[in-house]
Amino acid sequence: MTTVSATGIFSERTIRRARLGSGLVIFIFVLMHLSNHAIGLISVSAADKAARLFMAIWRNPVGTTIFYSSVLIHIALVLRAIYMRRSLVMPKGEMAQIVLGLLIPLLLIDHVIGTRIAHELYGYIDDYETVVGSLWIRAPANGLRQAFGLLAVWIHGCIGLHFWLRYRPWYPGLAPLLLALAILVPVLSLLGFVEMGRTLADPAYQQAIANSPYKATVNSRYASNPEVLRQVSTIRAGLYGAFSAALLIVVAARARRRLKEALDQVAVHYPGGEVIRVPRGFSVLEASRLGGLPHYSVCGGKGQCSTCRVQILGDYEHLPVPDKMEQTTLRRINAGPDVRLACQLRPNRDVAVAPLLVPALEAALPANSQETSPGREREIAVLFVDIRHFTTLTETRLPFDVVFLLNRYFAIIGKAVEQAGGRLDKFIGDGAMALFGLNTAPEEACRQALKAAAAIVAEIEKLAAELSEELALPLRIAIGIHTGPAVVGTMGYGRVRSMTAIGDTVNVASRLESAAKEFEAAIVISEPVASLSGADLSGIESREISVRGRALPLKVYVIPREKAAEPLEGKD
Repeated sequence: MTTVSATGIFSERTIRRARLGSGLVIFIFVLMHLSNHAIGLISVSAADKAARLFMAIWRNPVGTTIFYSSVLIHIALVLRAIYMRRSLVMPKGEMAQIVLGLLIPLLLIDHVIGTRIAHELYGYIDDYETVVGSLWIRAPANGLRQAFGLLAVWIHGCIGLHFWLRYRPWYPGLAPLLLALAILVPVLSLLGFVEMGRTLADPAYQQAIANSPYKATVNSRYASNPEVLRQVSTIRAGLYGAFSAALLIVVAARARRRLKEALDQVAVHYPGGEVIRVPRGFSVLEASRLGGLPHYSVCGGKGQCSTCRVQILGDYEHLPVPDKMEQTTLRRINAGPDVRLACQLRPNRDVAVAPLLVPALEAALPANSQETSPGREREIAVLFVDIRHFTTLTETRLPFDVVFLLNRYFAIIGKAVEQAGGRLDKFIGDGAMALFGLNTAPEEACRQALKAAAAIVAEIEKLAAELSEELALPLRIAIGIHTGPAVVGTMGYGRVRSMTAIGDTVNVASRLESAAKEFEAAIVISEPVASLSGADLSGIESREISVRGRALPLKVYVIPREKAAEPLEGKD
């Protein structure tokens, strides 16, 4: 049950891809099968004609090999995943997917035996007239069972697709349409099954079926031959027994491991004084879940985001070395050597950790529910803007005059951000924060942020000229722009909730806005923004600054007021 290495053919990433690929093959098969059922709303003969195409794809040596290999691989990897999971405490969505996945073989084995296996081994004619007639007329209890099996396999597949696609930038826009399709497909399929059953139950149609002597002879031979029935019973018992035995082996292996691990535990210490003891081999995220402590994990503990990251308090050099996947994620966020992913760190000794993204506790949110992990990680660009010397500018002015100035200033920022394609996040005193790239690629997000910054500077220059005689000092602003991963989601408390972004990228952008004030410049952008945007920065001064929380200095470009209002043309 262990893998050879992080880079070998049996690495966790390879196994995850095999599970995903096999699941996609099964999902496509089920989608086509249910669509074929839906055609039964037209007529039984129309469904039979459509089934010829379905069978041409899947009932040939290549299609059969691909499908049954995918089924066996998927079941084996699901059982492996259940064994490898150290704790069964998990969000409801993950639990639903596992439970439904285990029910599917128990609900559908009889259907597979009565159609595919009976057809291949005994020549049974499994067209819609025969199968639907059997399930609707002769054994309605089996028909109801197959309906539940249909819903189980479809919901299981849809949950899996959601977990796979939810981090794609285009997914939120298509999610409503995909949800509608996820509901329509099984509904239309069940309606098609009902319509075909009602048609076949009609006495006139029954008479027409009786006039097909070849079909009646072949199927009667299958149903009445004692030897065939004995072989079918043996196959049924073998399939049920094999699946049940595999599941029992997994349960027994987990129980054996638990007994062994009870004697070999490590303690995980948290900042609030909590100490959770878990068997050696558990991840820090599993320890948090087992102890009922809220812990962000947007990707579900797969190492594909950094929201579960923790800081090691104390000796971190003797902990297990991060594998390739964890190293890649930590490198993306420029994490220090004492920062690890809680879902990947499996401490081999007692350890003290501090989660770096701590969710607020609310009575309505269970500790292990999905709601304790709002938002998801995205690559975005963040812009901070602030008025320089604001206190000096307004200390002699009436409050309503200050409100007038701020409203004019905020209107300029809001218009520039929206026209560039960004989203105004919040106003903080005389400052503002804007997000770019919520629905675009990082490269386009950086170009949008630079465009908005140039427009803000140009409009502020006009406002400064208009109010020059009324202000004690010239009106000047400072802008900082940075890009990178951030957790974007709806956050807050009670009714005071709004979509925002948090993370190191936001902190660095705020620091760059402060640096613009220090350098007496209009705009300061980080080197990643310059690189991704493709901006022409010839003649622009570059510097390296220290950013709190970062081990290495950050290269930035300092754009003076004289050049800030000019759009930076891209190299492409």
